[in-house]
Amino acid sequence: MSNEKNLSIQSLARQNVRELTPYQSARRLGGNGDVWLNANEYPIAPQFELTAQTFNRYPECQPALVIERYAAYAGLENDQVLVSRGADEGIELLIRAFCEPGKDAILYCPPTYGMYSVSAETIGVEGRTVQAKEDWSLDLPAIEAALEGVKLVYVCSPNNPTGNLIDPAELRAVLEMTRGRAIVAIDEAYIEFCPQASVTGWLKEYPHLAILRTLSKAFALAGLRCGFTLANSELIALLMKVIAPYPLSTPVADIAAQALSDEGLAIMRARVAEIGETRAWLKQQLTRCDCVEQVFTSETNYVLARFTASSQVFKTLWDQGIILRDQNKQPGLSGCLRITVGTHEECRRVIAALQPLPGAGQTAASPDKNTAPSKEPM
Repeated sequence: MSNEKNLSIQSLARQNVRELTPYQSARRLGGNGDVWLNANEYPIAPQFELTAQTFNRYPECQPALVIERYAAYAGLENDQVLVSRGADEGIELLIRAFCEPGKDAILYCPPTYGMYSVSAETIGVEGRTVQAKEDWSLDLPAIEAALEGVKLVYVCSPNNPTGNLIDPAELRAVLEMTRGRAIVAIDEAYIEFCPQASVTGWLKEYPHLAILRTLSKAFALAGLRCGFTLANSELIALLMKVIAPYPLSTPVADIAAQALSDEGLAIMRARVAEIGETRAWLKQQLTRCDCVEQVFTSETNYVLARFTASSQVFKTLWDQGIILRDQNKQPGLSGCLRITVGTHEECRRVIAALQPLPGAGQTAASPDKNTAPSKEPM
């Protein structure tokens, strides 16, 4: 194709799409590793067998058994649950339903999940940011001051990539300041690792609350692409107006329903306990590595840590086939790498690769310290 024709195609595209930087997912970033700890996936594939064979028919828009089982799991009514192609589709549906392109804005608090901004920019909606405080708590006065024209506020708790829970009092404050003004979407993608922190019990109190969930993390089904939006029935009915007619394929609905059975939930909870034990071991070992400056508290299936010479650390592990997620470009996360909690053996390989690396003021030839520096979690 000639350059002239290429230019013609570019000129036909929407300006915001031409200028868009797409979300850099783990798969887009690539790598040739054998220890993949960059996408917060469960390291072992669960086993399922398809039971549905009606592939000649279009699937239900909202598969009844999936909705029924997820509602029971979340302690909600069926009409308070919407299932979609991952929580990412839920993020986009909320913007499409509530934000006028070129007029309204969404608000979110970096460092946080990148798809809020990408979805808004794709649709042509302003993405407004209020950076979190140094301890990653919400800057409530700044949020309130920035709400003019905002129709939708995203808060991730536990937050990705930092791993911390947002204080419930702060979440309530945001919900109170947005009454009658904006929808508040609380992203609970990692809530299975701290179920006591869920805000599903707040839905009766806050009609403008939406909660995002997924089967990608604790349910070990990232490849399934199945997520949920939880809200009051009026909000769910609006999302039903803008969702695709067949968001879930028949095999996805089949496996999702199995994962949400009593047996599936028991397996998920055992998996969460196992990850919690491995995470505790990984955090402890990280504090003993000279190249690690700080290990942060995590309520998720990953650990965020700050490193001396993090780019060198990242490349050293990359060259050994251990793929982490670099968070240096996120606001306030200079020197930080995110490590998914893999199998115990995978985490052992991470520590073995980190142990020889020097810390601040050391060189590679320096002798090991007898005592590791103090690295208290936040």
